[in-house]
Amino acid sequence: MTDTTCGSCSTQGTCQDKNNQDAGLQKSLSRIKNKLVVLSGKGGVGKSSTAANIAVGLSLAGKKVGLMDVDVHGPTIPRLLNLTGAKPKAQAQRLEPVPWSENLLVISLGFLIPNREDSVIWRGPIKMSLIRQFIEDVNWGDLDYLVVDCPPGTGDEPISVMQLLGKEAKAVIVTTPQDVAVDDVRRSVNFCRHTGNPVLGIVENMSGFICPHCHERIEIFNAGGGEKLAREAGIPLLGKIPLDPEIVKAGDLGEALLQTHRDSPAIQEIKRIIERLQELTTQATATEEEKKASSLSGKNGRLKIAVPTEKGKLCAHFGHCEQFTLITVDRDKQTIQDIELLSPPPHEPGVLPQWLAQQQADMVIAGGLGAKAQELLQQMDIQVITGAAADAPEELVNSYLRGDLATGANVCDH
Repeated sequence: MTDTTCGSCSTQGTCQDKNNQDAGLQKSLSRIKNKLVVLSGKGGVGKSSTAANIAVGLSLAGKKVGLMDVDVHGPTIPRLLNLTGAKPKAQAQRLEPVPWSENLLVISLGFLIPNREDSVIWRGPIKMSLIRQFIEDVNWGDLDYLVVDCPPGTGDEPISVMQLLGKEAKAVIVTTPQDVAVDDVRRSVNFCRHTGNPVLGIVENMSGFICPHCHERIEIFNAGGGEKLAREAGIPLLGKIPLDPEIVKAGDLGEALLQTHRDSPAIQEIKRIIERLQELTTQATATEEEKKASSLSGKNGRLKIAVPTEKGKLCAHFGHCEQFTLITVDRDKQTIQDIELLSPPPHEPGVLPQWLAQQQADMVIAGGLGAKAQELLQQMDIQVITGAAADAPEELVNSYLRGDLATGANVCDH
């Protein structure tokens, strides 16, 4: 008979450390209401200035905001916000983000490099470790928004950000109007579809030039590329920011453009984009809450949740757990009604999803779960939640019922 415990797993010695790390990550993520990742498939489209203006605008609207610059090789956020030379302080083994204002906190590798002219030559695993530390070990506190400025393209940094932030992270994609830029940015849209992260909308930057004297609009590039891409992809167009020399000046001087140039057409458009983002995130949160409520439909007013378990806590390895804890929930009272411990059959491809369907499970809460197993469970109308912490099954289910179950990366995806 096949050994179904973690004793047969080659990663046994590292599981507990990994679970502890994931618990810390999830604890930090649970205090962030909205996660916005600013992406672009091409450099030079004004992505960092857009990310900075979004973060500043949300903070000026009274929101508590964190701005995380993960452009390892070219961190520009410190300069854009006049924070060059600032140094984060360490306190109680955590890093304090640099305050731009009472409502806006900032972290960037640019704060940590002794000489800003030094080049950073890092491979992917080191980058992911840094990004994880920026989320887990920086004392963000409670945030309404975390805005992440990624480097252009779909490489290590954007992949790491999406994996660590989870499926709740939403993308804002920046492009310029010309076809060459739009072709590259289209890859960012497809990237988000592959990672399973929703795209809140597209920002068309450098969208024409409005003469400050006659107020006539002049198209410097081809017009409407971002608008066309949004229409093709079925994604909202958040706004079209015109070229404005003051944006360039403000970036070089580290000025907050939203505070110093309130009447320019570019600033008015940025303000509309920020208002639209707040509307969309509010709608998205409401939709997610509705999904959580509807998922409590169950059978005969009840919901049965399966948790792979080892030594009384969630086991990171779905297919190598000692037992499954099956918890029956009253969907109306949202309370636990019954707890059952069952030993699973030997771990073979496709066996466990079928066995859980026979147990009439409606949902699985797991730490890590392979893509094929997820697909089979979903085909059997069993909802799947991955990235849960190694807590007692009852605690995980109660957190789910309260709507505050923290999830992170799929810790054992294979």
